[in-house]
Amino acid sequence: MTTTTRAPTTVAIETQGLTKRFGDRIAVDHADLHIPGGTVSGFIGPNGAGKTTTMRMLLGLIRPTHGRGSVLGEPLSSPERYMSRVGAMIEGPAFYGTLSGHANLVVLARLAQLPLQRVDEVLERVALTDRGRDQYQAYSHGMKQRLGIAAALLPRPELLVLDEPINGLDPAGIGELRKLLRSLRDDGATVFVSSHLLPELEQICDHVVMIQLGRLMYQGSVEQLVAARHTEVWARPERPEDTARLVAALQAEGRRPRADGPWVCVVADDDFAGELYRVSVREGIPLVHLSTRRQTLEQAFLSMTGDVSGDADQSAASGDGARPAASGDGAQPAARGDGSQPVPSREATTSSGNGEVSQPASIGDVTPPSGNDDVPEPSASGDDTMGSGR
Repeated sequence: MTTTTRAPTTVAIETQGLTKRFGDRIAVDHADLHIPGGTVSGFIGPNGAGKTTTMRMLLGLIRPTHGRGSVLGEPLSSPERYMSRVGAMIEGPAFYGTLSGHANLVVLARLAQLPLQRVDEVLERVALTDRGRDQYQAYSHGMKQRLGIAAALLPRPELLVLDEPINGLDPAGIGELRKLLRSLRDDGATVFVSSHLLPELEQICDHVVMIQLGRLMYQGSVEQLVAARHTEVWARPERPEDTARLVAALQAEGRRPRADGPWVCVVADDDFAGELYRVSVREGIPLVHLSTRRQTLEQAFLSMTGDVSGDADQSAASGDGARPAASGDGAQPAARGDGSQPVPSREATTSSGNGEVSQPASIGDVTPPSGNDDVPEPSASGDDTMGSGR
């Protein structure tokens, strides 16, 4: 039986007041990053939030306008002191199209004076051994992404920085990437990975950093964020005329239910479903549906920021539109502290895909399922559901 060892928890990346301006535009605004070592840390935000700019500053590709920090214990101002221990893929891979994947990696290994046997090792690790001798220009987009990750792995990095590696991967490729990043973490490396696809990062990461309009909105462990998320309890009486009675009964219990059509929703603790059921029995209101929903990581981000661009929420809706949306009563930003707590936002607006600024969403509203007779789809988080089926 083989065992893996984890590196002791240290700080892989730390910054204070990291800022980058391009003329009058602030791309990154006083970011205080604190990335624990030996973790898979997700960097989450909509397109244009400042993720790539932040990563480029960490890698020494551009200079910060203000601020300071360290990477792997070395000062951010001296990237030559830590870059030999870092692997990175920023803004997609770039290789010679007429060379094979294997030959491209050989070129990089020779330039970096790395052992050539690493080429076959990293190709195997990203599951490209069988296609390693094919020309790069014949690769699918997902294969190109995997070759870019292979190149980043050549120096056996202590820190792996990946910018949007999930883009273009099919479900099987995403599953392989999850396994790869977890295995690197288990070997003691730190992985800092950005994406605007929040549900995917939720399944990979131990730690998350949320950014919008260049400002950090939250950073901390996924467990902390999960603990801060609220649960929605959804119920539908058998008789539509009982909806108002159920709302009144719940209000008498000190709750704040919302009714829309036949549905009743209450934002409460996980165990409130049992209390709601007892209230319905006491009032003689039979239910045909009772379920709980926990906010996803994506919904928690929406709660903190008010809105995100369409790219970030593309996977939030269910296929038939029957899934209830999250309430806005999720984890709220706290005062700036030691870097492990939510960071206060300024006005909760965000840039949309066309460059316009959207208005903040109204916090606290709950959208019921579309169609009064539809039962909400079970969420991907595996929440329990009781009552009638479709």
